[in-house]
Amino acid sequence: MTAIIAVPVPEGPVLKFSFRTTKAILVEAGSAARIGDLVSDLGATSALIVTDTGIQSSGLLDSSIASLKAKDIRVDLFTEVVADPPEDVVMKAAKTAQHGNAECVIGLGGGSSMDVAKLAALLAKGKEKLDDIYGVSLVKGPRLPLVLVPTTAGTGSEVTQISIVTTRSGEKKGVVSPVLLPDYALLDADLTLGCPPHVTAATGVDAMVHAIEAYTSRHAKNPISDALARDALRLLSGNIRKVCSNGTDRLARQNMLLGAMLAGMAFANAPVAAVHALAYPIGARFHVAHGLSNALVLPHVLRFNAPAAA
Repeated sequence: MTAIIAVPVPEGPVLKFSFRTTKAILVEAGSAARIGDLVSDLGATSALIVTDTGIQSSGLLDSSIASLKAKDIRVDLFTEVVADPPEDVVMKAAKTAQHGNAECVIGLGGGSSMDVAKLAALLAKGKEKLDDIYGVSLVKGPRLPLVLVPTTAGTGSEVTQISIVTTRSGEKKGVVSPVLLPDYALLDADLTLGCPPHVTAATGVDAMVHAIEAYTSRHAKNPISDALARDALRLLSGNIRKVCSNGTDRLARQNMLLGAMLAGMAFANAPVAAVHALAYPIGARFHVAHGLSNALVLPHVLRFNAPAAA
């Protein structure tokens, strides 16, 4: 005899949500040496790499540049990215792409480099003005082909549709649009092996907060983001101490990159909330690391939210 069990259907509104993320993702240690194949697949014969002077001097660009040149792709560099990138840096990167006739933009570095690369790929087309696109879904496009390569496990910018810019008045504003999602995200643990412990810790906490806020968010909460946030927090909490004590642990570094990316996917579709809202002005005014400002605010917001979110 077959037993039939009646399962009660939960009451409430019919589930309805949308979910967007990056088109293609490559997760592989050493894969920066294959970036020429990705850019070639996009049909580009010239590329602008957007990064900062620290990345340039560290030698982390070498394998990517060699890979691009091996595919006869002309390479220009923009290395003027700084933390909390101001509007003039964004505009200068866009003009560098225009003047060099770049057919693809590569953001290689931390969240700031990737955020600048997103907007450079968009603004280089000359169809948009930065002042007109702050906010949600104001971008019309098009943009240049875009590849993002994180060198820290933190922001998840390679899978988010937002770029954060510091305005002339010192305020942080965001451009939010699916147009900013790249064509490729490339996660190469080898690029993170030399990241110092204090940077590793700050960026790792940032990623953990992304997962925590996505999971506890009330706005646009959905089961895909929930699943990603849980797995992200498992990977991040299980590896952050390892990478801070032994920065050459390649498996732990790859797990951190993957966790940060999953957290990025989660919060890109179930947005962060009070922790980030309070952390942004701290970063803008006092120029502390974003992960640190998140860490300072996190326990207080969680304590406030606990009765409703328990």
